[in-house]
Amino acid sequence: MRESVRECQLIAQQAFSALEMYAFGQRGRPRFKGNGRPLHSLQGKSADSGIYWNPGTGCLEWGALRLRAKRPHLHKDPWLERALARRTKFARIVWRQVKGRRRWFVQLAQEGFSPQKYNTVRDATVGLDVGPSTLAVVSDRAAALVPLAPEVQQPWAATRRLQRAMDRSRRTTNPHCYNADGTFKSGAKITVRSRGYLKLKAQLSQTERVLEKRRARSHGRLSNCILGLGNRIQTEKLNYTAFQKRFGRSTKVKAVGSLMLKLRRKAERADGEFRELNTGALKLSQYDHCTGTCTKKRLSERWLVLGDGSGVVQRDVYCAFLAAIADQNLIHPRRAAAAWPAAQSLLARAGWVREQPVSVAGLLAATSAAHTLPAPEPVARERAPIQGDASKRVGVSRTSKKVLEAEA
Repeated sequence: MRESVRECQLIAQQAFSALEMYAFGQRGRPRFKGNGRPLHSLQGKSADSGIYWNPGTGCLEWGALRLRAKRPHLHKDPWLERALARRTKFARIVWRQVKGRRRWFVQLAQEGFSPQKYNTVRDATVGLDVGPSTLAVVSDRAAALVPLAPEVQQPWAATRRLQRAMDRSRRTTNPHCYNADGTFKSGAKITVRSRGYLKLKAQLSQTERVLEKRRARSHGRLSNCILGLGNRIQTEKLNYTAFQKRFGRSTKVKAVGSLMLKLRRKAERADGEFRELNTGALKLSQYDHCTGTCTKKRLSERWLVLGDGSGVVQRDVYCAFLAAIADQNLIHPRRAAAAWPAAQSLLARAGWVREQPVSVAGLLAATSAAHTLPAPEPVARERAPIQGDASKRVGVSRTSKKVLEAEA
């Protein structure tokens, strides 16, 4: 009885916190749990009462209940071994739907910070330019324009077929919820869900779960490699909710907002900083450090002509370079002029900077400059290999997808 009281106290605290945040406008309206929306997790209040983890037996204990966990071999996962060596603050039991079946997991909240899986360069700055499906990275040691989560391929056609089949099943089993013209009746509730409908729903849920895991794994590898270039991250402050409205499909598949949250957490964990620059004040996509002026450009213009006539540079990579040298929402001309020769040499090896073989007007006379110029290499590096790079290659990497990847 005492054990159940502690868990009920935590549930009451979560309910009150959700209602309080809704009252102050900090989050949306709380959704109350019921038969159709059960609890997905339950946690203990401390490490030695209620739901708690017994490291000696490898069991989750709750009163007289003993649940043995399937643990991987610790010698195969050094990170897990270091994490389990910490003191457990509390344990949580969670259930998830995996391949149509309910699976139970135990989550342990360990004391201290998570052990690092990656090496970090201290006091080094990395500039980022974030797009809906790509990410430009520039530092003193490497530069790249990489696709976000290339492993995630959303099966749009298969998803639409599943959703249409689910809709037909709902309409067949709940005819009272629809008008004669096929529209949904206001205030009606779906009460009947057939076995076929539940099977289709589980199939759709499994597809999205697999894609989410692939996306998280890809974001983890990319963030580790970025932290291998420096622990100070600088990028423009963007509204990722607006990305969802303008680039709906790309944002759903690539989830750039979740990548930025992960980068912020890891940078702070590595005693670094995640700094968001003022987009309106800097205007990185319009700025030219050679002339110190801003010129408006169309979104389709992916190559920029430098003001001194020395060549053209890829727009996203150039914005990442400017973000790396920005200081307190300002770009100092002398600092940009001093940093550009080394960055230009680095970018030229990968083809992100090109000399002008003809006049500027003749070079960019075509509709799209991206089609006029040949495709560049994905990444350029300094001669010394970057930390966190498992391939240990030097010079220019010619891989097409696995760019800036490191061991997780």
